[in-house]
Amino acid sequence: MQFSAPTPLEYFATLVAEDESLSLVEAAVAIAQDEDPQLDTQAVLSKIDSLVDRLKRRVPADAGPRQRLRTLNHFFFQELGFAGNVNNYYDPGNSLLSTVLETRRGIPITLAVLYIELATQIGLTARGVSFPGHFLVKLKLSEGEMVIDPFTGQSLSREQLDELLTPYRRSQGLTGDFDVPLGLFLQAAPPRDVLARMLRNLKEIHRTAADWPRQLAVLNRLVILLPQAWEERRDRGLVQAELGALEAAALDLAEYLSHSPQASDRIAIGERLLALREHGSGRFH
Repeated sequence: MQFSAPTPLEYFATLVAEDESLSLVEAAVAIAQDEDPQLDTQAVLSKIDSLVDRLKRRVPADAGPRQRLRTLNHFFFQELGFAGNVNNYYDPGNSLLSTVLETRRGIPITLAVLYIELATQIGLTARGVSFPGHFLVKLKLSEGEMVIDPFTGQSLSREQLDELLTPYRRSQGLTGDFDVPLGLFLQAAPPRDVLARMLRNLKEIHRTAADWPRQLAVLNRLVILLPQAWEERRDRGLVQAELGALEAAALDLAEYLSHSPQASDRIAIGERLLALREHGSGRFH
């Protein structure tokens, strides 16, 4: 009896099926299989494990959290040279862990995923924070919490965090009487949310470039990752329409409308769905 290997999308679906068993690092690595279907994810994970082993050899057994953190920061940002890609921020490779491992350049969220994995492996408590506009890392130390910008390696004060948040607060009208406590924006992000943010970064990059095939690949993952996020189903339908997959597009748009009765774009999407059905009536059955 022969068994065929799972497709990259099937592999990803297995990884994100249950929150309890979801491995953020492995699922994040698997995203790169859209660019390279032959990518050996286990080989990439082994490279990360080798970095962990190198780091552990630098940490004394009796080291406290502060010493472990200093050793991690020196190893990650100084010795290995991981940093933000300031010269080509919107390069899709910045969102792919396999590429970031090779170039040592990335965006905040991919750098954070690697940083958190290394921190966790040496006994630190580190979590990702989906801060508006800039992904951060939060570490729990004996004297309190520390927030680190994985793009620069700097620890951020409350004043710096407030400054980072100011544009978002203004854009959302969250100032004055409607001011929202900073702590609400520093909640730890579950792995599923981190993956969604990674994929949505890629989605926006490909949308801006009108690269519909690549955007469709990302949307396929988002639909699997967030089956109740009907706006991703809508967006996939619109992209499939651009690619001429009219029947698949109609199915997605119909699904969106059936689950989003109060959507502000309901009329526009309904008209688009009607046009798709009329245009493709000879193909549907």
